[in-house]
Amino acid sequence: MTQLQELQVGSLVADFELPSTGDKQFKLSDHRGKAIVIYFYPKDNTPGCTLEGQQFRDNIATFNDHNTIIIGISRDTIRKHENFKTKHEFPFDLLADEQEVACSIFGVVQLKKNYGREYMGIVRSTFLIDENGILRNEWRKVKVKDHIAEVLAAVQAL
Repeated sequence: MTQLQELQVGSLVADFELPSTGDKQFKLSDHRGKAIVIYFYPKDNTPGCTLEGQQFRDNIATFNDHNTIIIGISRDTIRKHENFKTKHEFPFDLLADEQEVACSIFGVVQLKKNYGREYMGIVRSTFLIDENGILRNEWRKVKVKDHIAEVLAAVQAL
């Protein structure tokens, strides 16, 4: 098995394709010319993940003004994503990464502990990719509370 090279700020992000809400396929390379914020989150309809999505939703005009699209990714199914997106009126697509394709590229599935139980899960993380497909910023082990301000500042600085 080949070891994936660790993604680093300043490097080209490997292309990937995943099923998306709205009965679409999302392919990273199809979005060159726009900046992309990809946020990985553990699970639809949980408090932190809902709040994070709502913060991206509530700031969508600023992202649009800076030629930036938002993409949310978790290992949930498209059906769960469609319900989550509709319920909270997210104006951006959610991608289903059930096979951990993008999760592997970005290295976001890690050993987690919850109430003494260990399991492999998505560590909340956000990545900013510029219009040429280059990783410009990464935030790992994100705390939702002040995260959106940091992401907006980075997008505005591109």
